[in-house]
Amino acid sequence: MSFQTISVIGLGYIGLPTAAVFASRKKKVIGVDVNPKAVATINQGKIHIVEPDLDLVVHAAVTEGYLRATTTPEPADAFLIAVPTPFKGNHEPDLGFIESASKAIAPVLKKGDLIILESTSPVGATEQMSAWMAEARPDLTFPQTHGEESDIRVAHCPERVLPGHVLRELVQNDRVIGGMTPKCSEVATSLYKIFVEGDCVITNARTAEMCKLTENSFRDTNIAFANELSIICDKLDINVWELIRLANRHPRVNILQPGPGVGGHCIAVDPWFIVSKTPHEARLIRTAREVNDGKPEWVITKVQSVVGEVLSHNDNAEAKDVVIACLGLSFKADIDDLRESPAVEIVSKLKRIHPGLVIAVEPHINELPFELIEQGVSLGGMRDALGLADVVLLLVDHKAFTNIDPQMLAGKKVIDTRGAIREA
Repeated sequence: MSFQTISVIGLGYIGLPTAAVFASRKKKVIGVDVNPKAVATINQGKIHIVEPDLDLVVHAAVTEGYLRATTTPEPADAFLIAVPTPFKGNHEPDLGFIESASKAIAPVLKKGDLIILESTSPVGATEQMSAWMAEARPDLTFPQTHGEESDIRVAHCPERVLPGHVLRELVQNDRVIGGMTPKCSEVATSLYKIFVEGDCVITNARTAEMCKLTENSFRDTNIAFANELSIICDKLDINVWELIRLANRHPRVNILQPGPGVGGHCIAVDPWFIVSKTPHEARLIRTAREVNDGKPEWVITKVQSVVGEVLSHNDNAEAKDVVIACLGLSFKADIDDLRESPAVEIVSKLKRIHPGLVIAVEPHINELPFELIEQGVSLGGMRDALGLADVVLLLVDHKAFTNIDPQMLAGKKVIDTRGAIREA
């Protein structure tokens, strides 16, 4: 099948790079986003997110006329939906963005079009998306009712890329493609083969949905094991980083690294999609989530204990005199993405309970999230923050933090949740 025009719905951390890569292959790409500011930025050949080399690819694609952004869907031959799939307060999946995207593109669909859901989704979401579109367009047929003879082809293909390496991994990684019918899978594969150099592995839609959830639940469980170890080792006065390093010398052991919790829009969210569908069966997956969700509270308690130690060594000091420097806010190293970040949660809660100055150091952003500004958290440079700090809390192992001169930490209480600070 020849795809003359491709539309990407949602121009965030996945959608914009995907649109740019298609455009770099000389395909006409229409990007759609509800954020007018993002649309305007992209149409100027600029980007509104941080991702290495993406600015160059987007600038070239826009300048050459292959990429254009808009807030209103337009006709195309293939539509890729890459919108957020958060969960509600009770950890129930929120398909609202997928529903809105489905209903937005429905009026411009025509016979022969392909729709691919890339958003990480609970099992059954692709079928639900297809049902929403069928309801909006009764003049067209869809796979759930007409199988291989349907007018519209529908598939699920989850993204599997690492922030900071998205452009390379989009091209090189294998893709799991789950069509609602074999023909849907075949057509979807031909679309991805425009730029994908990895294998396109075909399955059905439900298995493709579950595959992404399984990958992230596996990693979440491994991290939960590491986080639980770190709490145990702290109580037993054992260096958890050395312990894991030694244990991983076993040829069949590969423990991941502990941290202050788990963040991002994948590992911190996706396991709950499995739990929501099978609450009685997903016991280990739920427990891993609870362990990782509980780690920020443990870190906060640790900081409170250390603040108490500072006060105990200075009879005249009060809690309001103790300065805490928090290094890192993003959900992982060397990116600007704060989504579901345990570091943000920790800094926010610390400021609510600590009467003294709390300084956040995050070299990848220019402005704090509104909630932290409102609470009175300061955004500072590393050197100034360390100069003022009594307590240093490392939350993210940015490269900038792994080379701190140990002399700058002399006389300060240091809590390193990532095992990244060099010892003197």
